[in-house]
Amino acid sequence: MTDHAHDRDRLRTLEDAGFPLHSLSPEQREVLQGLSAEELTLLLGLKERLDAAEPEVQAHSEIAGGALF
Repeated sequence: MTDHAHDRDRLRTLEDAGFPLHSLSPEQREVLQGLSAEELTLLLGLKERLDAAEPEVQAHSEIAGGALF
């Protein structure tokens, strides 16, 4: 697989995980394309943990009117 194909795979993986790549600048997408395999795994793991915590954060936000966050 070529480096360019690896770059596309990284972006597709991030997009499939729910990262809003369409809202990023070309420069920001280029940074994500250059992630190492370890960095990609770390980023995906962090997003998974943040997504798992999302309902609790949303509930606090609704209760406190967003004052806590």
